Amino acid sequence: MTGDVTDAIATWLKASLDWQQPEFVTALSGGNSNLTWQFRDGDSACVVRTPPLNDISPTSARGIQREAQILQAIAAYPVRAPAVLAWCEDTEVIGRPFLVQEWVDGVALTEAMPDEYPDSAESVNALGCDLIDQLVILHSVPPNLPALAKLGRPEQFVERQIERWMGVRREHAVRELPQLFALGEWLGRHIPSATPPAVIHGDYHLDNTLAARDKPEILAIIDWELATVGDPYMDVALMLMFWGDYRTQEPPAFSTLQALSRRSGVISRRELAGRWAEGLGRPLHNMNFYMALAFWRLAAIIEGAYGLHVVGKLDSDYARGLEYDVPALLAEAERAAAGDW
Repeated sequence: MTGDVTDAIATWLKASLDWQQPEFVTALSGGNSNLTWQFRDGDSACVVRTPPLNDISPTSARGIQREAQILQAIAAYPVRAPAVLAWCEDTEVIGRPFLVQEWVDGVALTEAMPDEYPDSAESVNALGCDLIDQLVILHSVPPNLPALAKLGRPEQFVERQIERWMGVRREHAVRELPQLFALGEWLGRHIPSATPPAVIHGDYHLDNTLAARDKPEILAIIDWELATVGDPYMDVALMLMFWGDYRTQEPPAFSTLQALSRRSGVISRRELAGRWAEGLGRPLHNMNFYMALAFWRLAAIIEGAYGLHVVGKLDSDYARGLEYDVPALLAEAERAAAGDW
């Protein structure tokens, strides 16, 4: 079936991009639940992103469509992101819409740096500073662009996030997690005053970027299907959540995420937060709240996967590990609320 789909895309690329002999190269990892494929035509290359066929519903393509709209809206600004080459909403081609993006010849960094990088804290620090600097650039994009008008509801953005995940966890509880609800109530009582909204990525961390192969530099931010107009502090807190060698739980939850940053001498979360704040002229008075929210919200989200594991619908090392990871994230949220991050 995949061969039929990729053949159909190749035919479409030939007609729509004037390619001569487009061919499927490989499937790429990453991108949440969406399929990500590389195609090429001689020296030209592109990436095609589409929802999986067995996951199709009337709303399943909204993430990819959102990604296309966001990328097109910010194209005139110096955000390092793949350019949109085409958007196909004709479901006759492969049965669902798909997005065609520029191919960025970078490397996805997870637990180790490329051999070409100096194996040092300085290399990691260069990546961390670049990661924060790119977030400053993204958060500097005007959030009132006409193309973004229907992509976000910044009013009471944080309130809705807390209410949503409190509701989901109450409705779909599979175990006792009193700390989740106690923290959720605390967060609800301590929401900071509204901050000017910004274009936010929604899932911003090192693992959702592509870096240069020969030096520690961010080439592109990828996986934009959760992007919206909302509270920028949530972006920076999520990125900082897994950064560096300081974690309050041993072992930490999700020890592999941004794992290459876990070494002595790496720039601290607070230094990176200060760099972001200085770049945007925003205060950091409420970072304890936002760090706690980042840990808590992720715990609330991934508890859903643990629920699938409990009922036998998901069996993987990741799912089994959530038995520990979710409470560990909640413990870190509690510590962050008290200023320990």
